[in-house]
Amino acid sequence: MTVTLDLARPRADVPAADARTNLAGLSREALRAVLAGSGVAAPEKARMRAGQLWRWIHHYGATSFEPMSDIAKEARAALAERFVVERPQIVERQVSKDGTRKWLIRFAPGIEAETVFIPEVAASRGQGALCVSSQVGCTLNCTFCHTGTQPLVRNLTAAEIVAQVQVARDDLGEWPSPREDRKLSNVVFMGMGEPLYNLDNVAEAIDILADNEGIGISRRRITVSTSGVVPEIKSLGERTQAMLAISLHATSDLLRDELVPINRRYPIAELMAAIRSYPGLSNAKRVTFEYVMLKGVNDSPADAKALVRLISGIPAKINLIPFNPWPGSPYECSDRRAIEAFAEIVNRAGYAAPIRRPRGRDILAACGQLKSESEKLRASARRKPTAEA
Repeated sequence: MTVTLDLARPRADVPAADARTNLAGLSREALRAVLAGSGVAAPEKARMRAGQLWRWIHHYGATSFEPMSDIAKEARAALAERFVVERPQIVERQVSKDGTRKWLIRFAPGIEAETVFIPEVAASRGQGALCVSSQVGCTLNCTFCHTGTQPLVRNLTAAEIVAQVQVARDDLGEWPSPREDRKLSNVVFMGMGEPLYNLDNVAEAIDILADNEGIGISRRRITVSTSGVVPEIKSLGERTQAMLAISLHATSDLLRDELVPINRRYPIAELMAAIRSYPGLSNAKRVTFEYVMLKGVNDSPADAKALVRLISGIPAKINLIPFNPWPGSPYECSDRRAIEAFAEIVNRAGYAAPIRRPRGRDILAACGQLKSESEKLRASARRKPTAEA
């Protein structure tokens, strides 16, 4: 059921929103412009004040103006009258038995996305990657992906993308921004949505996350995964210098048309040409091919050999992803023996082909399980009392 709200008139049963602007995820330039336009800082001082706020927000993780000791008390009071430095609402926080953490974050009424922190199994200091969402919902309808069954609601803003990192660092206790021994060491745009359909906000968010006076995550530790929006791939590299990942899953147009329907618009030959011309691609900056292992569909030795031929000459690694089943899915996960045989063929060809260990399955945080299943569980819980009455 689709509900349409008249946003021009406030509803009587909904409290009025705080009219103050949230500065927590603004870019440097937007922060300067907001300060200058508000009258809180004179135009000639707006850049200096923006720099002060930037360090407190992105280096120290401040969520109010009170601790900003290098700003005069009167100036802090003036800022608090017009602005806030706030996090979005955490609707749900779950921790898996394997250490994976998942947060369901509400940015506005009806605007929710999930963010997952995945600690590295072999990391002695608990390092790991944060999987962030770029959209609420998805338009791609990949047939093996449960997340894709949720319709697109809207793109997330750059501030909302950055907020996911801030929420995770709050929970991990990583303020001020550590220079070494980070727990949150990598950011991967592999959550809900297709990042290249929201490239402007994704690029701005990466600029904020990579700023050395703030969160300071190296661009080499930021990966953007796309299902193959060919016209935007080169632009992604030029604008962000981020690492590239391709949600591939098949080596023929016939099968990929079925698994990843965007292939009908941008077939494999066009996709591979765009990958080969990705700015900065080299042995030090390899592309990652993501390949979900589907029993009897794409997991044969012939498929592995076809994959090797397809990526020949491209500096790359292949992540083999055991399929995470979900209710109603027509697919099954490949047998372990089949996955290992597939990996061996790719390895013998000179490519790293790690088999991704499923993480967070018990909290529905594994690849392809985000948000839609959580919605079903919450809906089921809401219906249960009625059924028992």
